[in-house]
Formats: sequence, structure tokens, C-alpha cells
Amino acid sequence: MDLLNPLAQQYAEKYTSPDDSLLQEIADYTYGHHPHAHMLSGHLQGKLLEMISCMIQPRRILEIGTFTGYSALCLAKGLRQGGQLHTIELREEDAATAKGYFERSVYKGEILLHIGDALTIMETLQEVWDLVFIDADKTGYINYFNRVLPKVRKNGYILADNVLFHGQVLEKELTGKSAKAIQSFNDFIAGRADIEKVLLPVRDGIYLIRKVR
Repeated sequence: MDLLNPLAQQYAEKYTSPDDSLLQEIADYTYGHHPHAHMLSGHLQGKLLEMISCMIQPRRILEIGTFTGYSALCLAKGLRQGGQLHTIELREEDAATAKGYFERSVYKGEILLHIGDALTIMETLQEVWDLVFIDADKTGYINYFNRVLPKVRKNGYILADNVLFHGQVLEKELTGKSAKAIQSFNDFIAGRADIEKVLLPVRDGIYLIRKVR
């Protein structure tokens, strides 16, 4: 299901700052070679991630789900001096691809790539997070949120991707386990009083969440 009119998407991208050359290379490679290229954040969402990061100017960013490295490089653009971005990827092949791009970027010293199970790795990271981006397996979203929230500073932010899940959450009956998991996550977030939240219908949906206490 197209949640955004393709012409509106094209118009929005036309009036959005272009990707730098490395981001464009990542996008071209992913769309041309990766069997799950639809998982890439892409130009419009990538610029939104960059803008949010630049507004927050985080000292510590956590990304759960690296994929081919595009979103991490977008988020890294907002890091303050001395900041770090930790990103976690389960798939070794995708992690290797992302690492190659990180090594070529101006942020190679600020991005720390971890390979393996996110919940396990998160326990080893003794950080207070200013910004978290969740974009991994959809059935794990609630667990990721519960695990990371205590380590997010007050007035820190969590972004959760794919919260419209290809429009499937709009259907009367949900069939797939990922769609059901995203609906459960959305209900879970909506019912909490310790956060402020807004669901943005950009690309496949982004939940923007602020920890208030």
C-alpha cells in the first residue's frame, strides 16, 4: 500500500536538500544489489533523521539496526564535538557493508559498530543516550524500548521506524506477526504517561518519542 502519493513523495524530495555523495553511493548500491533494499531509510527520511539529530545535537546516539549504514551516517551529522554513535547489526554481511562506508566517512572515529544480538549488546553499553533510533526486527520493538528507556536521559528522544508497517496496521484484520507486533508497540507507546509522542506519517511511519520523566 502506498501511504504517500508517489507524486507527493517526488515533490517533497525535489524540495529537500540532496544527499551527499557517500549517502547517494550507499543508496545506489543498496537499491541495486540488496534483496531487502526497501529497508533503507532513503532520501526524505534520511534527511529528517539528520535534521532531528542536528536539532538535538546529541552526545550519545544508539541505533538498533544498522543495515547498510545509511541511517547511521545521517544521524551522525548532528553529533556534538566528542560525541559517539553506537550502532548494532545482527547480520554480519550487512555490518561488513556498513563498516566499509563508515571507514570512508568523516565520522569513522565517532561511529562504533557492534555485531550480534541487540539486547545482549545493549547491556554492555554503559552510556546515557540522548537519541535512540529503533529499526530492527519488529517483534522486538517493545523489548528494545523497555531495555533502553531507563538509559535515555530526561528529555532525550527515541525514534521508532516502520510504525505504519506498509499500511498493514490500517487494515481491519492484522495477519502477519510483524504487523501485529508493530500494532502492539503502537498501543503500548500510546498508553504510556511517562513520554510525549507523535506518530509521523513519513515514508513507513516514524514514532517520535520524548522521555519526560
